[in-house]
Amino acid sequence: MQNTRTANMALTFSDEQAMILDSAKSFCRDRSDISTVRSLLNSKTGFSSETWSDLVSLGWTGIAITEQYGGSELGIGSTVPLVESMGRHLLSTPYISTIIASQALQRGGSEAQKANWLPRVVTGSIGTLALLDNEDWGATATSCTLTADFELQGTKVMVNDAAVADFFVVLAEHNGAEVLVLVETSSLPSDSLSDKILIDETKRACNVTFNGVKLSAAAILPNSEAALRDSRLIGALLTAAEATGSSAAALDIVVSYLTSRVQFGRLIGSYQALKHPTVEMLIATDSARTLIYHAASVVDDQPLNTDAEIACRMAKAQATDALLFTGDRGIQFHGGMGFTYDCDAQLYLRRGLWIQHQYGDAQHHRLHLANLLLD
Repeated sequence: MQNTRTANMALTFSDEQAMILDSAKSFCRDRSDISTVRSLLNSKTGFSSETWSDLVSLGWTGIAITEQYGGSELGIGSTVPLVESMGRHLLSTPYISTIIASQALQRGGSEAQKANWLPRVVTGSIGTLALLDNEDWGATATSCTLTADFELQGTKVMVNDAAVADFFVVLAEHNGAEVLVLVETSSLPSDSLSDKILIDETKRACNVTFNGVKLSAAAILPNSEAALRDSRLIGALLTAAEATGSSAAALDIVVSYLTSRVQFGRLIGSYQALKHPTVEMLIATDSARTLIYHAASVVDDQPLNTDAEIACRMAKAQATDALLFTGDRGIQFHGGMGFTYDCDAQLYLRRGLWIQHQYGDAQHHRLHLANLLLD
């Protein structure tokens, strides 16, 4: 096979991103140490409302929203350092879900939809994207329908942060075309949400039944096609950033253990059988970090072009593999203790198993990359 296209490999790191990263590092470290993470595993929402309020007060929910609607208009790329830091400290909030949903509105919504909801997002309202009718990211159609009289019929599965969402952006079929529709939580029947148990206990998701929800023509996002495409790619980028942070944290745990555990009179980190895989973890994690910041350099507020699509897909494929590898090695290197619930290494493998299927796994994205890059 021959290369038919050379991808844009721009990589920039702005002063704004550096400042955001410094702020995010200290905030996430202080608010989400491992004992705090474990204390929230059995909570209803999986996150601290106080932490969410403080995060909103810092202006993070408005980073990618235009100034017209109360945001700081720094662009979607400026959220990547935040999400990477959240992943590194396993700080789970509805931030990623809300950013993706608000981007769908900003890129595809009507002026009335944007004016109504984007300022609310800036001040802490939570949104989420409801895309999947099943768990297959390769599916090419949706079974959720918006009838001629604007009534929704259908169920969406594994909707992230649905239990705390103030609004949903829902993929549905209407008049033979796929559209995104804006649904306020207040319009749902009380029994619409069904909690799901996830392998990553720091995360929350529900199946959501939209049967009988009455809407109007004004609920449809006018530029649904472009918004849907961009939202999927932005979702892939942000979950890749989170995975990269978690992979770095898993590597830190491995290095800490290898440089403190003594066996047969030697630090176990002195054995080549453990050194070499650790170097592979570092290379995989650094490769993922390079790719997420490359993607952050080429995505902008305009409809995402081919370079941006390539960058987002490459980032998600690499970050998925990196976290699965570091999470798995983290458990293996801890020996028998690694397989216990008390070992913190298992939290990162659980995160990897969950995150690989968010907005497509590595195989899904490499299939699309083959079509984009190869003859």
